[in-house]
Amino acid sequence: MQPTTKTLTREEARRFLLDYHGLSPAVDASGKAGIMDYVRRVGCIQFDPLNVVGTNPELVLQSRISDFERGMLEQLLYEDRKLIDYWDKNMAIFAIEDWPYFERYRQRHQAWLKANPVAAAAVLEEIERRGPLCSADLAYDEKVDWAWGPTRLARAALEGSYFAGRLVVHRKKAGRKYYDLAERVLPAELYGQPDRFASDEAYNEWALLRRIGSVGLLWNRPSDALLMTHLKAPQRLAAFEALLARGEIRPVEVDGIDRPLYIRSSDYSLLERSLAANRQPTDRSLLETSLAQGSPGPTAMRACILAPLDNLLWDRRLILDLFDFDYRWEVYKPAAERKYGYYVLPVVADGRFVARFEPEKQRKAAPLVIKQWWWEAGEGTEAEVRQSVERALHRFARSLGTTFEGVLPEAEGPAAY
Repeated sequence: MQPTTKTLTREEARRFLLDYHGLSPAVDASGKAGIMDYVRRVGCIQFDPLNVVGTNPELVLQSRISDFERGMLEQLLYEDRKLIDYWDKNMAIFAIEDWPYFERYRQRHQAWLKANPVAAAAVLEEIERRGPLCSADLAYDEKVDWAWGPTRLARAALEGSYFAGRLVVHRKKAGRKYYDLAERVLPAELYGQPDRFASDEAYNEWALLRRIGSVGLLWNRPSDALLMTHLKAPQRLAAFEALLARGEIRPVEVDGIDRPLYIRSSDYSLLERSLAANRQPTDRSLLETSLAQGSPGPTAMRACILAPLDNLLWDRRLILDLFDFDYRWEVYKPAAERKYGYYVLPVVADGRFVARFEPEKQRKAAPLVIKQWWWEAGEGTEAEVRQSVERALHRFARSLGTTFEGVLPEAEGPAAY
């Protein structure tokens, strides 16, 4: 029996997604516990080493965790060992208890070790004897072919062993990875566990369900949200059918969207709570009083600055259809082909995207500087929105260990700062 289809307005779907991702006043998350709650909800957050105003996972977390500091993430990864760096949606960070679910990925990446057994064994022996090492600590300078072009044998041996699950990232220092033996870092009950899936179909269904949870709502079509799941169209269709038949996902119709979206059944109560909360009338007097006093107050609008690879943005076609917000990360485009800028961050407030901006590269404790700012069409005139965005910029600066001393530009349509 197919589950009943829920019908939402676009406004309801948008507000649910912002609630789901902790990007609205309805969610108040803090500390390392808040980080773990969010990561476990969405499965993983994407890692990218590019650092203009923090790395991508730091930007994801600062928008959701009220007291976020960079040290929190490092502690969870390299001291508490509750999170781990590995591959999920590209390079990613996920809860360490999920390690066994990626055994299939590790098995697919044994080829380099099998083709280079002497070098692989030598590097593993050095790490066993000397402790965690980076490529600069190893004197294997021969150039070899590698996924990203010719590289030193030391790097290939470390990364090949990492992909295959023999090594894990022990720590990072100034962006450099130090690797250690997986069995010395992972809990005994997680290391060396067999593949959790009895068949390809079982894995496909798990991977699809995980990615639906990563976004909150997802449709049955090709999607960047499914990168590295290895789900081609027949496998994706079969996985959707199996999850629906077992009641693990439920369809959601959204006005103006030409196909159903799907939500994990385990998240359905979150959708119901979001709908109920957003149907409550806002107490305008409380809101106006809090704004007049210069403090957010319990009902004040909350703006958030998003990461370029934020989970909410994983399916940019979906974001375009739902929010009328067209976003592309243009760091790899030639400057002359960029519509906006090199490293542009979106801003959400009151259930919609209201702006985007390009920050200058952060230099230690120097004040946060905005290089360019664009209000979305029709945005930037409301006092509530502007004040919520200003508060978001001050929070953002604090997460970087600095301050924001600038002034928002006036609203003149999409215009540069």
